[in-house]
Amino acid sequence: MNDNITPYVRYIGADDMDLDLFESQYVVPQGISYNSYVITDEKIAVMDTIDQRKTDEWTARLEEALEGRTPDYLIVQHMEPDHAANIGWFAEKYPEATIVASAKAIQMMPQFFEEVNFAGRTQTVKEGDTLCLGQHTLKFIMAPMVHWPEVMLTYEESEKILFSADAFGKFGALCHEGEWIDEARRYYFNIVGKYGAQVQALLKKAAGLDIAMICPLHGPVLKENLGYYIGLYDTWSKYEPETEGVVVAYASIHGNTAAAARRMAEILSEKGATEVMLIDLCRDDMALAVESAFRYSKMIVAASSYDAGVFPPMFDFLHHLQIKNFQKRRVGIIENGSWAPTAGRMMSCMLSEMKNMEIMEHMVTIKSSMKKADLLQMEELAEELLATE
Repeated sequence: MNDNITPYVRYIGADDMDLDLFESQYVVPQGISYNSYVITDEKIAVMDTIDQRKTDEWTARLEEALEGRTPDYLIVQHMEPDHAANIGWFAEKYPEATIVASAKAIQMMPQFFEEVNFAGRTQTVKEGDTLCLGQHTLKFIMAPMVHWPEVMLTYEESEKILFSADAFGKFGALCHEGEWIDEARRYYFNIVGKYGAQVQALLKKAAGLDIAMICPLHGPVLKENLGYYIGLYDTWSKYEPETEGVVVAYASIHGNTAAAARRMAEILSEKGATEVMLIDLCRDDMALAVESAFRYSKMIVAASSYDAGVFPPMFDFLHHLQIKNFQKRRVGIIENGSWAPTAGRMMSCMLSEMKNMEIMEHMVTIKSSMKKADLLQMEELAEELLATE
């Protein structure tokens, strides 16, 4: 990535290729970027800091960008440590600079930086407030719960740049060029996904802005076809399916439920499903499973019974969907049990607690291993799931 985004805006973030788990739970095989920016004008504003893992790289980039000048402002859009870890360093290094943030962010700062005296060092901003740097004017947009309560975005009026905090971010370091959508979708539904209503509120505010560029805190700067990215966020935050198709998610102990799930996928394709995706909940990335459930319009869940309930990988999957506000889907159920099948009841109960879910009547019950008689039930389930709504 070119550090000079515009003649006045410079990128000073860093790639992290050594991180194994983002937020200690999401695999990031292509790393992650921690983004920070500097706006140079009559006054200088630094847009967020980065994770402590890359403090040395960030401070070096910052000092290079400053060219001997002293920053006037640190704009804090989000207090999560991967973006705010160096506020303490900045406050000590530049004691005359003002830290600009929402009231909630300023309230949080002493929780992270007990050693820093923030008295007289901060400027609280609210919705619509502006800050003039010279030729550049920053306008602040409150975005609570996208995805923390203190979050705000910043719109630079002269160059029409939206500094978007965690919105429009993605997994993957900037040194890895590739399609934006897959890792952005996985990022969105696992990081921000629960807060669709709040994202909708933010999109309504953004609709009133003339945006030429989006600068997120993770992932690449977005400069072209912005309607595509905004349109995806609109779809995702409404919990509407992005792709017509079926995800078949299964949790199998000894392989018999897996065999049934694979056959179910074949039956769905034979009966006209446009796309079918198989997810092995015992082996595949949970974040990918969650992303796929949100992506597709329909779902089949297949699981073994276990301890008078459901096999734990399936329980974990459905629990993840619950806490991410999964809704508005058609779902079919396949259960397996050798003496007292219980998985179907448990899955149905968890799914029925989600909003606007349509659970198919034809639940398939397999006793130990799939048999010819089960195939008829599976075909009936496929027909019901794929029937025109």
